[in-house]
Amino acid sequence: MSTSQRTTSSTVRSRSAPAARRRRNRGARHGGWGFAFFAPFLVVFVVGVAAPLGYAAYLSLFQDRLIGGTVFVGLENYRRALGDELFRAGLWRVLLFLVVQVPVMLGLALLAALAVDSGRLRRPGLFRIGVFVPYAVPAVVASLMWGYLYGDRFGLAGQIGDLFGTKLPDLLGPDWMLASIGNVVTWQYTGYNMLILYAALRTVPTELYEAAALDGAGEFRKAWSIKLPAVRPALVLAAVFSVIGTFQLFNEPNVMQSLAPNVVSTSYTPNMYAYNLAFNGQQFNYSAAVAVVLGGVTAVIAYAVQLRSMRKGQGA
Repeated sequence: MSTSQRTTSSTVRSRSAPAARRRRNRGARHGGWGFAFFAPFLVVFVVGVAAPLGYAAYLSLFQDRLIGGTVFVGLENYRRALGDELFRAGLWRVLLFLVVQVPVMLGLALLAALAVDSGRLRRPGLFRIGVFVPYAVPAVVASLMWGYLYGDRFGLAGQIGDLFGTKLPDLLGPDWMLASIGNVVTWQYTGYNMLILYAALRTVPTELYEAAALDGAGEFRKAWSIKLPAVRPALVLAAVFSVIGTFQLFNEPNVMQSLAPNVVSTSYTPNMYAYNLAFNGQQFNYSAAVAVVLGGVTAVIAYAVQLRSMRKGQGA
């Protein structure tokens, strides 16, 4: 290599080295800003989610005994929870609630979102507010209100029966209680899910509707071929939220218990069971194990719903 070539290559290296250092410094600064924006969420997640979950898992490995105090028992609490008839009965009850109530609620939310998006409603804004307002009502207030309406002796159901000289079914009885709770939840959360689905419908390009209209497609065909595929990801999200909410069912049956204590027991739902074990039975360790098992079941079913919906969407 000649002297001029060596001089040229050394000059190029000397010029490229500062540029490379500047790029590394710029990347480090960008990474630092990214972490700074991410840090608040990380702190909240660790303090509000990860730490309580870890502490619950830690508590579930111990038992309080009259002799010996708190002792390490490993997975004994989990074995007890899996064989607990009260826990399993509550779990089957919320599974039935999930299978029946969630499809009905999401179906109504989808119909409402399609109705608003169709542009055929005379006052779509008023309709949206009317459907969404129940979500703004606290669950305890909603349960008390509907509990009054269900009453066969003091509520609207009893007054209607007296008006027509007949006796309506006891909506607070053992045969109708789960359906009555499902009605309260459906009334509350249909509007919330409608907004999720309606927001997804608003992202559909208008060119697709124009092309479908040129091809002679009617409103039903547009909804089936364009709107439903576009809303599927939002529908999966709403379904996952509904699965989580179903297994967390607490406020509605807890309020109904005061109205029908012989029907709604302290173990009516797994969440109620864990709460009453901890705060009424002082069985904190076993309650933590029940909560961890319930969380695991919720995560598995929510993931299964999401996975099945994704595979179905890919197959379509």
